Amino acid sequence: MRPPHSTSRPDFPPPAPAPAPLRLLVADDNPVVRAGLTALLSGRADTTVVAEARDGREAYEAALRHRPDVVLLDVRMPGVDGISALPHLVRLAPVMMLTYSHETETVREALRLGAGGYLVHGEFTTEQLVRAVRDVREGRPHVTPGAARALLTSLREDAPAHSAPNDVDLRPNSAPSALSQLQPSMGQSFRSRFRLSTREAEIMDLIASGMTNQQIAAACFISEKTVKNHINHIFAKLHTTTRSQAAAKWLGVA
Repeated sequence: MRPPHSTSRPDFPPPAPAPAPLRLLVADDNPVVRAGLTALLSGRADTTVVAEARDGREAYEAALRHRPDVVLLDVRMPGVDGISALPHLVRLAPVMMLTYSHETETVREALRLGAGGYLVHGEFTTEQLVRAVRDVREGRPHVTPGAARALLTSLREDAPAHSAPNDVDLRPNSAPSALSQLQPSMGQSFRSRFRLSTREAEIMDLIASGMTNQQIAAACFISEKTVKNHINHIFAKLHTTTRSQAAAKWLGVA
């Protein structure tokens, strides 16, 4: 007797097709850097370079023509430099600064103008670069250590100076009354009435400096969602509804 005919069925559904590779535009005036990045990123299954550019003008024209998923943009280029081209490029695609420049003002200006991340050559591996590019495409900022140090330097330079007392005895056996001579820190100053946590105070300083949520997330190494949650708590504690109101209160001008 012949066994009944049966149609075999796979135990599992077929695997989903692999996502299309991210389409990248590389803008750098150094032909060796361009060629290296193109070879590196086009030799992978998850990324490919669709265009190269030697300066900001070429980058903008190539972005209009190819509509890349992410633009990798150098800072210093002849003709139109990266910072000058950045406001125009971010209207077409997310931009990742990929450069040797990590001066404080350059990093701050790039993030202020809308760069989704700032990577300094020599501070990342290939896998970290690819992950950063993908994250920037999804709106998650990335900043390498050199750029982060530049941001912190900028914030510290902007912070008001506080003089320290010269006659306070902090030895373990000093009288408790000696500790009362300590000058109040920023957290114990007039701002203490707002009862912000240390992280909230840090984020409020960044808001007052004019940084966006994306830039704050990059500077603090947290997600934009976490930044938004902190800002909601800050607004509630400061009894404000806008960034400008909160900044005015925080800076003592309201």
